[in-house]
Amino acid sequence: MINLCLAHMSEAGIEKKYIQKAFDDNYVVPLGPNVNQFEADLERFVNRMPGSGQRQEKMVVALSAGTAAVHLSLIACGVQPGDEVCVQSFTFCASSHPIAYLGAKPIFIDSEPGSWNMDPTLLEAAIKDRIAKTGRAPKAIVPVALYGMPYDVDRIMEIADRYGIPVIEDAAEGFGSCWKGRVLGTFGRFGVLSFNGNKMITTSGGGALICSTKEQKDSIMWYATQARDAYPYYQHSAIGYNYRMSNVCAGIGIGQMTVADDHIAHHKHVQELYGRLLKDVPGVTLHEAPAHPDDKEGHKAYDSNFWLCTVTLDSDLRIQGQENAYKEVEKTAVGGAAGVIRMVDSPVTDCQPNDNVEALRVFMLQRKVEARPVWKPMHCHPVYNGGAAVSEGDGFVLREGPKMAAYVNGVSEALFKQGVCIPAGPCVSDDDVRYIVDCIREAIVR
Repeated sequence: MINLCLAHMSEAGIEKKYIQKAFDDNYVVPLGPNVNQFEADLERFVNRMPGSGQRQEKMVVALSAGTAAVHLSLIACGVQPGDEVCVQSFTFCASSHPIAYLGAKPIFIDSEPGSWNMDPTLLEAAIKDRIAKTGRAPKAIVPVALYGMPYDVDRIMEIADRYGIPVIEDAAEGFGSCWKGRVLGTFGRFGVLSFNGNKMITTSGGGALICSTKEQKDSIMWYATQARDAYPYYQHSAIGYNYRMSNVCAGIGIGQMTVADDHIAHHKHVQELYGRLLKDVPGVTLHEAPAHPDDKEGHKAYDSNFWLCTVTLDSDLRIQGQENAYKEVEKTAVGGAAGVIRMVDSPVTDCQPNDNVEALRVFMLQRKVEARPVWKPMHCHPVYNGGAAVSEGDGFVLREGPKMAAYVNGVSEALFKQGVCIPAGPCVSDDDVRYIVDCIREAIVR
């Protein structure tokens, strides 16, 4: 089976060395020397600015998950029940669910067509509209590096600074992606990283939060270790969380950092190879970085790690088996380590990929290739059901309900109907890429 993106250990097996060290030192706990070294390795990685002769001074806290990093960063930004947070809609649920954990309200922002990420124009329209409707600005802005592609950092940061709103960069999928020579996650007040088993590097499960100051790092670590006060007994003056990374998992991360740049280079190579092989396949379009002028040092603006490679299928493209799409209810989770899923009564919803996307997923699975639809926009999920459209603005429709507001331009919903993720991980060889493209060609009905 050729999977989308699975973890790949370093060839030297450095991970085993540090895992064993954790056991030998009896540090099988959520702290320890491996955690300290992994954080130091991450800080060296995120602070580098190639070609500039400069370095940043960002700090990193290793945590149990990227979701934990989002949660703690929202707390650090002062988000409380009843507050509003602008968050990209075209993303995985971990970007928005922590907003709900805090009793706050997600304000979903639709995407721009080029990067597929948060539309800056729509973001500013939403901020103005929320101020007009509620009398106050949102408490934070959460752009997402979808599939590794950078968001428009310049415009989003300019808007955020102008309205005095902190930015939490969700770079969970964008580890090592850069904007004009600077690593994503280092522009905002906080930056979120993920080391889940399918990410660019892995700790089997885990994440990290990039902080701007030592005071922020100390505060995040305090909240991540149950927020205990300095007494010889346990006393708590705030609600804390058990979010620190395990010393065992951090050992895996230390080894993974030795191959991080190799993994990123491989993903970029796979993207380039897909580009060459798919260019003459009618009806299939590879998503590539938007055109944008380089900076004065020659750095790309949209320098993606291409964590996953994605294509869109023309709506009139016919795929073998398309007539059988969505005829049966799925019995198991589709894709990834999804674990337990809730069974459903109907194979269809009111917002789903086109039949040809589902047919291609099934066809590729029969050829032992994992393909998957792109993320369903969060404003379309039942848990955030905002009800009917309530008003229209300049280039957007506002959908609002008790659980959310969504400023929608139709881009993410259209991409969800047409988009497919195809394998790009470290274990995907050039021959695998050629086989995958051949399977796509075979699937198309001429």
